[in-house]
Amino acid sequence: MTGTQPWAAVRETHSGAVYFAGDRAWKLKKPVDLGFLDFTDPHVREEVCRREVELNRRLAPDVYLGVAAVTGPDGALCDHLVAMRRMPDERRLSTLVQRHAPLGAVIRALARRIAVFHASAERGPAVDADGTRDAVRRRWRASFSQVRPFHAVVLDPVKATEIEKRAEVFLAGREPLFTRRIAGHRVLDGHGDLIADDIFCLDDGPRVLDCLEFDDHLRHVDGLDDVAFLAMDLERLGAPELGTDLLDAYAEFSGDDAPPALRHHYLAYRAFVRVKVACLRHAQGDPAAADLARAYADLTLRHLRSGEVRLVLVGGLPGAGKSTVAGRLADKLGATLLQSDRVRKELAGIDPGQHAPAGYRQGIYAPEWTARTYHELTRRAGELLGLGETVVLDASWTSARERNAISATAERTSSRLAAVRCVAPDSLRGQRLATRTGSLSDAGTVVGREMAADDDPWPSAFQLDTADTVDRATERALAYLAENS
Repeated sequence: MTGTQPWAAVRETHSGAVYFAGDRAWKLKKPVDLGFLDFTDPHVREEVCRREVELNRRLAPDVYLGVAAVTGPDGALCDHLVAMRRMPDERRLSTLVQRHAPLGAVIRALARRIAVFHASAERGPAVDADGTRDAVRRRWRASFSQVRPFHAVVLDPVKATEIEKRAEVFLAGREPLFTRRIAGHRVLDGHGDLIADDIFCLDDGPRVLDCLEFDDHLRHVDGLDDVAFLAMDLERLGAPELGTDLLDAYAEFSGDDAPPALRHHYLAYRAFVRVKVACLRHAQGDPAAADLARAYADLTLRHLRSGEVRLVLVGGLPGAGKSTVAGRLADKLGATLLQSDRVRKELAGIDPGQHAPAGYRQGIYAPEWTARTYHELTRRAGELLGLGETVVLDASWTSARERNAISATAERTSSRLAAVRCVAPDSLRGQRLATRTGSLSDAGTVVGREMAADDDPWPSAFQLDTADTVDRATERALAYLAENS
């Protein structure tokens, strides 16, 4: 206890209450059934108390003192409490964030502590089973079911429906990603409920409290999912940069190279867990819970939109600027860039930087080579999309047949398809072809004219005029992609 906090206090949550007295805290489980937990049986409450102490001693062994029995005046057993060492309120992470305290070193220390905890956490087939794509989808759907009664009561039903749709779409096409995460031993018995209110930043290191104890399955999660809860909470508190720093430091300490889309997905999932909790608190009479639920729903939707996996086709005739635009878009989107010129030469056993000029539809540009090239582009794109990577494909895309094949891949992987066709006046394209250096392409002005004659109409593509500066063309392409996300 410190001089800045009262000697006695009480704090209530949706599933319990904590009583503070002097240098001790006593945690009581409410006799409630909330669907995802049922504490109505006193024997269950006792067992959960004992499990809470056991599990939380993994991260805060000096805080969790044991389980105390509560008896009446006649000595009859009434209930059980978790006995804890009281933490100083002014060192609570959420308090420090709201005070704009310098927290760079604290965040790195937390990231390291969590990464070390995860490194030694329990793993195995039973834990892995709770980290599959289907298991994650079941958790989402369970939360959807519990939140639907609050549509149009607490939540905007249009936003709530979009949340459900976007989460389902992401999961539908990402089974290879979740399979790879399990194979890489990323699924573990974690904390399950990392929030800033339950972390205390002491001089000798952070104390991380209050892990999820009532359901082992909900604690068996991807390590990124676990730490994303805290990153999301930091963002909710108005410090998104600290959330990003936490995730970046965790990736550094844990060696986790997860794609950005998975980060966003887990941030969204954790925000929606808090939507559910806030809705339950609203039902229990908390007057501030409705606004909090709506704020968490907005956060959920923002990350689901940011984590959308996309396939962007950038095409056009030689000299139209497609490779330049494609490279810029890939950089801006954090996407993987696949180039037909590079893939074609790899398949032919030629160094991509080596020129192999040939007439139109001749040499490595003959129809059978072009078919092989586009087939390989499609195969690689499909694999990357399934792993949660947004892909930019740089190719001419003059053939409707090839466009139809890649469109089917986008549909199969539940990835949003967008097409950008770069266009420029013939004179400008010719000038570019005559003066360009360092390009992987072998096409010259003659080949460009012959390709134009065979160019299939592409009405669905966004027509991007590249006669202006590269920066302005890229900005227009990004604006188009943002409008169609």
